[in-house]
Amino acid sequence: MFDLAIDSKLRGYDVVKIKIGELVSGGRVRSRAIVIQQKTGRPVQFERLETARNSILAWLERRGGTLDDFVFPSRIDHADHISTRQYARLVDEWVTGIGLRREDYGTHSLRRTKASIIYKQTGNLRAVQILLGHTKIESTVRYLGVDIEDALVLAEGTEV
Repeated sequence: MFDLAIDSKLRGYDVVKIKIGELVSGGRVRSRAIVIQQKTGRPVQFERLETARNSILAWLERRGGTLDDFVFPSRIDHADHISTRQYARLVDEWVTGIGLRREDYGTHSLRRTKASIIYKQTGNLRAVQILLGHTKIESTVRYLGVDIEDALVLAEGTEV
């Protein structure tokens, strides 16, 4: 779940609603998937790196199920998905398990992680905007906390 949340850059309520058929084709975990975001109703495409594909495959082999089943089933009703509250509890456990303060990290931190790394490595706001499914670049700028210092560092590293 952790690997999928990082790679997908989806909001928590979209992560918990992913169905097996959105990730698997012909018995293999696909390297890319498209999910309709609940908040915007718009599709967003995301990649899954080999590490995530391997962990998803191991989970699905253990979990079983059909293409129409949720990847992460509820403990109470296996036909339903895990709740966003239970997902948040899991993230709290992961965060405290590695010695971080749970007050500083949550489910949305997982969405932001890869997007922030991509921006820091490339400076490409448009790419991050597309990956997050934002309609306005201004939203991406606010989301990442881009400021004048970021712009100056990019400018200083560019010779003409």
